Amino acid sequence: MTFCIGIQVREGIIALADTRIVRGSEQVNKQKLAAFQHGNSALFTMTSGLRSVRDKTLVYVEESLRGSGETQDRLYQFANLFGQQLRRVKEEDGPSLATTGHSFNLHAIIGGCLPADQRPQLFYVYPEGNWVECAIDSPYFMIGRTYYGKPILDRLLTFETPLRDALALAFLAFDATRASVTDVGYPIDVAVISTHSRQAVYQRLSTSDLAETSDRWVQGLQSVVAGLPMQWADPLLGTTNPLTTTDQTLQDQTQSL
Repeated sequence: MTFCIGIQVREGIIALADTRIVRGSEQVNKQKLAAFQHGNSALFTMTSGLRSVRDKTLVYVEESLRGSGETQDRLYQFANLFGQQLRRVKEEDGPSLATTGHSFNLHAIIGGCLPADQRPQLFYVYPEGNWVECAIDSPYFMIGRTYYGKPILDRLLTFETPLRDALALAFLAFDATRASVTDVGYPIDVAVISTHSRQAVYQRLSTSDLAETSDRWVQGLQSVVAGLPMQWADPLLGTTNPLTTTDQTLQDQTQSL
């Protein structure tokens, strides 16, 4: 499976993708975050779905960019181009994939900042080739294993979250997913494009690079759980006598009458 997340906040955008691919009993690592250099601008794609569809689509996109000789200046134009080439691959390979029981299921996150864009942007491209843009009230996209990382993002991430904190939340969403499934794992590829610089910075990180951060997060959670107000649980745990508590409640209600 796959875990890819793109986050857009006021200070910039973040991409994080795992590299683990599981085929039956085999496990390999392959890059899912692909960097494009278009003119003097940097952009990236992340995908989940059939690897063959992903690779063919990216080859067609690169071929189209070279063949046109034109430099696109808005990220939505690149998203349109990606969608067009994805539909082309679907027309070519969709029927043969269907005969073997495989669905055409490529999902993509595209991010970058081209010359005419006001700030770095994120787009989500569906298997049909259409797309949606990341919004202020919903500042992230996830593809692949999406269930385990959502709670922390939905509770803590907003468009005003500092870029550094957003990067931490992206990692914690991955870490929660990695802890719950076996087909998502290290190393991870990360890209950051700040609104100020408009340039992409890429880095691959291993288990050892992030072990301290992961351990500190677990220790913090344990500390928070130990300090939660749990008086409501006393009757359930036998710390107080449930009958005494009930009698006192009835007495209080009688007095109030």
